[in-house]
Amino acid sequence: MHDQPPPPTPQPELFTWEFASDPYPAYAWLRRHAPVTKRRLPSGVEAWLVTRYADARQALADPRLSKNPAHHDEPAHAKGKTGIPGERKAELMTHLLNIDPPDHTRLRRLVAKAFTPRRVAEFAPRVQELTDRLIDGFAEKGEADLIHEFAFPLPIYAICDMLGVPREDQDDFRDWAGMMIRHGGGPRGGVARSVKKMRGYLADLIHRKRESLRDGGGDDLISGLIRASDHGEHLTENEVAAMAFILLFAGFETTVNLIGNGTYALLTHPAQRERLQHSLAAGDTGLLATGVEELLRFDGPVELATWRFATEPLRMGGQDIAAGDPVLVVLAAADRDPERFAEPDVLDLARRDNQHLGYGHGIHYCLGAPLARLEGRTALATLLRRLPDLQLDAAPEELRWRGGLIMRGLRTLPVRFTPAPRVTRPDGPSTM
Repeated sequence: MHDQPPPPTPQPELFTWEFASDPYPAYAWLRRHAPVTKRRLPSGVEAWLVTRYADARQALADPRLSKNPAHHDEPAHAKGKTGIPGERKAELMTHLLNIDPPDHTRLRRLVAKAFTPRRVAEFAPRVQELTDRLIDGFAEKGEADLIHEFAFPLPIYAICDMLGVPREDQDDFRDWAGMMIRHGGGPRGGVARSVKKMRGYLADLIHRKRESLRDGGGDDLISGLIRASDHGEHLTENEVAAMAFILLFAGFETTVNLIGNGTYALLTHPAQRERLQHSLAAGDTGLLATGVEELLRFDGPVELATWRFATEPLRMGGQDIAAGDPVLVVLAAADRDPERFAEPDVLDLARRDNQHLGYGHGIHYCLGAPLARLEGRTALATLLRRLPDLQLDAAPEELRWRGGLIMRGLRTLPVRFTPAPRVTRPDGPSTM
């Protein structure tokens, strides 16, 4: 008598609240049993999910997968459900996440002239200053919500400074960004309204920056975008606004999640956290650098890459994808693929062979990755240095993860620590 094969494990349910708290077992099932699979998303849109590393890397660089939503063969119920709410009405579509070559090539080349590695490196002291001032704000209390008091405001104030948003206007940006990051948690239509307000503000700010360029102008990023030219070509006003918008929108939430998810991973892996603290105390930043890459791989800020649409019929992972079909690359699944990473469910801050896909791959590789890495390294190192006995102030199962398809991040991260004495800064204790 032959042994009967074990019954197949049941297909996991995706995109539930339980799934959001730990999607990795479900992604492991998909990699094993249905590596490229068509699923109906909570929005009602049907899309292909790509979960294995090799397929994901190929898809991210495949020119047959367009970023332009015009290629989506969408039924009526899917209209406008594959991008940022309100961006189409606000004329903010002409950014790097929505276009293909040759427009993408021209736009990225122009933006790269303004958003340079040197500009990011020169910004490091300001990121450190912002980090310290935010920690000053709660260090005496002995407790904090690290999302709302630290991980969220840090990248908002940083990107506002870099863009050249005046300090007196930055709290407005913080409010608009807060509405965007709440996804389904805010009032109906709130994201679209915030996008519209931000678009109006950016139009006015760009006009003022353009006027000031006649007198030499500033050294901020928006002035750099206006100034950037290539063979006589300049960015249009809409392109400058769209780029400023997407740097804020795509840039800040990924960094919120990098800091939040990264801190949570360290707090729930005490041996790795202790190893990093010893390394930092000895003045060695090598483990911090590899550690941030490992945190991006292990539980990164972007769960699914942004939308792609097949421009022609193609075959991937044994499946036939029709022209016009949406394709979503599941970065979180690919970055835990045992075919690519040894012991992928183990957090190893010293991991060397770590070509994760946390910031994408190919021509759409994240332009803001150097800034996000700078902010992530600075935030984590400063937290561990200044609050050495930092620990979770809630059971992991009590924490809630934000809804939303693309990003992965915590709603709150309550922590406690030994209160630290207030540090007096040259221009007062808490000025941003």
